[in-house]
Amino acid sequence: MKRHDGRGPSDLRPIEVIHGFINRAEGSVFIKQGDTWVLCNVSVEEDVPPFLKDSGKGWITAEYSMLPRSTGVRMPREAGTGKVRGRTHEIQRLIGRSLRAVVDLERLCGRTLRVDCDVIQADGGTRTASVTGAYLAMTDAVRHLMKHGLIEEDPVLDTLAAVSVGLVDGEVLLDLDYEEDSRAEVDANFVITGSNRLVEVQGTGEAGPFSWERFHAMEKMAQAGVRAILRRVMADA
Repeated sequence: MKRHDGRGPSDLRPIEVIHGFINRAEGSVFIKQGDTWVLCNVSVEEDVPPFLKDSGKGWITAEYSMLPRSTGVRMPREAGTGKVRGRTHEIQRLIGRSLRAVVDLERLCGRTLRVDCDVIQADGGTRTASVTGAYLAMTDAVRHLMKHGLIEEDPVLDTLAAVSVGLVDGEVLLDLDYEEDSRAEVDANFVITGSNRLVEVQGTGEAGPFSWERFHAMEKMAQAGVRAILRRVMADA
């Protein structure tokens, strides 16, 4: 099957990563995955949340937003509405959980890595591109800490990336864009480590329940997709 953009079912969209995009952040990555563009910045803070005071551990937390014209029509800024939408809250928690899964927090020595993921342009897969970009920006921030002698041991234990997989017109497809995602019968997001360990799966049968056979086919495609993403993005890391 050829998709509307010419890709095969298991093909990723083109991926481009620019490190050091913002020169004032300890870690900064601009990731383009097809027409989804996300700016990921990591700031180092010499403090931790109250529940970690005097523990010696660090923390990683994330914020996520979509700029007003990242979509076809202008989206109001959430700051203007006075509250964070449920989808935003869910995605920023996903990003934070994913990063903490591959980090030894004790090696951060009482520091917080605060991640900001801002979607500049959205065409499907903004949360998965944000996870991958946030991981790369985090590793740059960790290098900054080690270069300046602020930590002694690398706290990052594994590589990490995320990808979407869906069932569209009865066929399993990798890395959905908006046109595909908007009509998918099943939509799923996988966060997987470089050692092929599963961090998180978010999946929904949009058109009804789906079989375990379909799920396992999606799982295998996601594993191959994450390996391909890591080969691309880590080559320039």
